[in-house]
Amino acid sequence: MNYTISIQDNKNGWLTGQCEQIPEAITEGRDMDHLMRNMIEAITEALDIRKDEFLSNHKEINCIHRVLYLPDEKKRIAKTSKRQQVHA
Repeated sequence: MNYTISIQDNKNGWLTGQCEQIPEAITEGRDMDHLMRNMIEAITEALDIRKDEFLSNHKEINCIHRVLYLPDEKKRIAKTSKRQQVHA
């Protein structure tokens, strides 16, 4: 996936970057290479936090399971709905 990074010069000579798609991913770097390495880390950490928050707020996820039988077995298609616990 591609992310758009807004970059600004700091008053102290460093660069500040913020991901437009993930606004909480903000970091600094001495130069562009340093900033990009830090941005990868900031984006990764922000996505991990989002995943953890999602899983903690959605302990139960409804899953639909379908069992399909081949026609030569002469069995009907069975559809079941099952609640499944997701443990974070």
